[in-house]
Amino acid sequence: MAVPTIHPPEELESARILIIDDEEAVTGPLERMIRSAGYVDVRVHRDANTAVQAFRDAQPDLVFLDVHMPVRSGLDILTELSREIPEGVGVRIVVITGDPNPAVQEHALAHGATDFLTKPFESIIVLLRLRNHLQSLHVERELRREKGSLEERVEQRTRALAEAQVEILRRLALAAEYRDDVTGHHAERVGVLSALIADAMGLDSDLVRLIRRAAPLHDVGKIGIPDAILMKPGPLSSAEFEVMKTHTTIGGRILSGSRFEVLQVARTIALSHHERWDGEGYTPGLDSDSIPLVGRIVAVADVFDSLCHERPYKAARPPREAVEVIARASGTAFDPAVVEAFLNVASRHALIDVDMLISSAEELGPGTASPVEAPHVGDLTARETLAKLVRLGTVIAQG
Repeated sequence: MAVPTIHPPEELESARILIIDDEEAVTGPLERMIRSAGYVDVRVHRDANTAVQAFRDAQPDLVFLDVHMPVRSGLDILTELSREIPEGVGVRIVVITGDPNPAVQEHALAHGATDFLTKPFESIIVLLRLRNHLQSLHVERELRREKGSLEERVEQRTRALAEAQVEILRRLALAAEYRDDVTGHHAERVGVLSALIADAMGLDSDLVRLIRRAAPLHDVGKIGIPDAILMKPGPLSSAEFEVMKTHTTIGGRILSGSRFEVLQVARTIALSHHERWDGEGYTPGLDSDSIPLVGRIVAVADVFDSLCHERPYKAARPPREAVEVIARASGTAFDPAVVEAFLNVASRHALIDVDMLISSAEELGPGTASPVEAPHVGDLTARETLAKLVRLGTVIAQG
């Protein structure tokens, strides 16, 4: 019978084809048939003992494998080849057999065979099956490449959105901070110091990163505090202090209802960072371990940084003196375990100077870069600035 002409598509002409059979009477005609159809990379291997190595060398797309060979069975080779093929590569293995025993076919299918060719061959059947298998393999690989490309684009988009989220969180913190800290660095320093304390306490690295991102929002509720109270140069009256205390609940309301974990943690921090270990904080009856750990950590970082920096209503204290204040308040204002971790950080970092805190951010993972500059808001009020940030966040989230 004349060899039928069934040419492969151009993209399949260079497919790598390996024939493993000990009989030249089989391999010769089969090779000639495949080459005459237009396939250019056809290899023949007749030694069953070295068949697996031949497979490794050829890295074929499709293998024709004889079942009955001297010394070593094709079924044994098939079993070993199935372990050689990495998951997702999709090499096609077509078993050649003249054995009508169904058990042979069942074994082959169970160990990775794709198809069967029964001797003697029908040329047109061989070439049609060859083309079909190679076409399906080509489509499968193209889909895998497209999937990989799509996953990469999704990952890039996800990273971009995460970076945008971190940036929005920073600027939201600045919307509150610039009112009584024109440098805008207090929020950032509290974020970094809180993360350093959390790390020193041995907390999970994911939680450390969450604290790093969420802690700068601890005072976001100050947006709702009148300037006459927030910027007052002297002591607050009892009534004014009660208003000032509401910045924790205002912050809690601003940050409530989010499905994002970082904002959930930020809400907890905003509500609890003025609680005291001895129960004398903002919320009656809330003390010791009933205070969320993230709030206990940020409480120490916030007080330390506030002590070290000037405000309209107070002068700055030297860092060493501020560390001593924190140490003396262990067990009263602050959780002793948090204070211990803070003192550990302070001893390692030369009493925690500002430049160290900012540069240390890079050690704490993604999303911990240096603080952005305070925004130039001109005549905008704090509430108008917050509204702009919320609108910006909505635009970015909608992509």
